[in-house]
Amino acid sequence: MKNICYVLIAVCVLAGCEDTKTSKPINESQKTETPEIVKEATKKKEIKKEKHTFITTENVLDYMIAYGEKNKERKVRIVTDFGNIDLELYNETPYHRANFIMLAKRNYFEGTQFHRVVNDFIIQGGNSDSWSISKKRQQIGQYLLPPDTKKGFKHDRGVISMPSGDIDRTYKLASPFEFFIVQKKGGTHHLNKEYTAFGKVIAGMDVVDEIASQKTDKGEWPKKNIMIRKVEVLD
Repeated sequence: MKNICYVLIAVCVLAGCEDTKTSKPINESQKTETPEIVKEATKKKEIKKEKHTFITTENVLDYMIAYGEKNKERKVRIVTDFGNIDLELYNETPYHRANFIMLAKRNYFEGTQFHRVVNDFIIQGGNSDSWSISKKRQQIGQYLLPPDTKKGFKHDRGVISMPSGDIDRTYKLASPFEFFIVQKKGGTHHLNKEYTAFGKVIAGMDVVDEIASQKTDKGEWPKKNIMIRKVEVLD
């Protein structure tokens, strides 16, 4: 009988030791990270370290050429409270296309406004009187875009354009942060050699018309803010 008791005690002791061993919690620091986790962590660190080049009038052409080669998207969407305006940008105006894509990807347009509205003419956007937008401009750079008016694009209804004229009239160099969309039926062809047309509306002209119909003050600034919520890069 004693032998049986000793055997039962030994079995219980062994079983208890085994349970203690298997139920011991795993130290979190001992876990091995999978290659996917390590890769994701490395990617996040690289994003944090990414620094944008400060753009100046001296380096703007080299910057836009290099940026355009890496970022070939042409379709964008302007999101407003009135609806969306979809645009297709021209490859033939590479500096202006690259500039607009860059600003969209850096979320510059978020919080800007259509600050000039002229019914049966144009709606102009990309600016604001807020300090946050001014700060964004300062962080991106201080530069002007050269004109690109000799590609044959006309200021038809729905064309997106930027203030930039012939190179010998330097005061016409483009404000790189602003743009306007032609709303006038029949176009505004007297602007053809004055400003750089760099894309066209492919959906949402009804939104352009509605924005153009809003009431403005004597300075053509809308009486109620017309916000650009964001500009999305589509393709």
